[in-house]
Amino acid sequence: MENLLPKARPIEFHPLKLAKKQELTKSTFALEFEIPPELSSQYHFEAGQYVTLQFPVNGKVVLKDFSMTSAPYEEKITLGIKISSDESFASSLFKDLKTGDLIEVSEPRGRFTLGSKPHEFRTIVGFAGGIGITPILSHFKNILHTEPRTRLFLFYGNRNKKQVAFKNELDELAKQHPDRLEIHYFYSQEKVGNGLFEGRLNEKKVALIINQILQLDDTDEESTIWDAVDEVLICGKGEMIKSVANACYRHGIRKKNIHFELFEEFNEDIYPVEKEFPLLENIEVGFKLFNKEYKTTLKDNKMRLLQQLLIQKFPVPYSCKSGICGSCECILEEGQVELLENEYLTEKEEASGKILACMSIVLSKNIKVNFDLM
Repeated sequence: MENLLPKARPIEFHPLKLAKKQELTKSTFALEFEIPPELSSQYHFEAGQYVTLQFPVNGKVVLKDFSMTSAPYEEKITLGIKISSDESFASSLFKDLKTGDLIEVSEPRGRFTLGSKPHEFRTIVGFAGGIGITPILSHFKNILHTEPRTRLFLFYGNRNKKQVAFKNELDELAKQHPDRLEIHYFYSQEKVGNGLFEGRLNEKKVALIINQILQLDDTDEESTIWDAVDEVLICGKGEMIKSVANACYRHGIRKKNIHFELFEEFNEDIYPVEKEFPLLENIEVGFKLFNKEYKTTLKDNKMRLLQQLLIQKFPVPYSCKSGICGSCECILEEGQVELLENEYLTEKEEASGKILACMSIVLSKNIKVNFDLM
């Protein structure tokens, strides 16, 4: 996950000591940070959350978000990071950070989380692509530790075997919990002798997984494992999330039980928009951002609010543009919008007037929003 513009809400940082730096593959590495006792309450987190690192690169302070692979019970913060190029922020971290260094780490946040149900029998399926394994690893470790009745299935896609991050840790978890965790690896650019495990994780692959892997259920002879799935976790690139999420939905999983986290900007809807909206033109918009008041006019409401403000070069905070990250969260103070399906806001937050600009279709000639959520 990356922040392309700073969020309107303040982020609290603290200097944490780097306890360990480990190269995982040629393009991925892990960082482990110590949490001092006096900051333990600030760094209490839920599985699936992320932190922001603040680090100087070429004389400029850069902020980037990274999901944690550690589980809450481990009482430490471990990150999995992919190096996309030699000039990237991740490359600078890997080259310049040394064990014992202090680095500014934000307090944890994020909503790619699940409620714990230690007394229930649950089946949870995870789909991960590349470095998208990071928050799902956090989830799976936490569930194995806190939910003795829950069984887990992981489907993890990479280009080839050499690029599988955290494979040793995953295999060790499967070895420790053979009756509760089953892992299947998929490779898009390597032949492994079985067509099922060759190719990308997408809608077609999900159908094959359901029919060939998640079949007969030992706990219920009259149903399949897929029939028993309670929650689905998906993390990776936008196209992978879109394809897998829609496949799960079309195969009977309710949208509210399909959870996803995005690791890059993605400008498309995860699910198709099935509703038409009345056309409005010359819409007057007022908004508050970073303690400044702005006014502008939108030509029409054919595009979402965030996209139109960005086209006009306003510094509105965003990351995913797909209703997942919450970076563009704001309060609707005047007017009306249609808030499309999103993975971030709760029903209570929507009822209080909060919206996501990236998922908002304007339905009135005048609106006013406030991005400064203090």
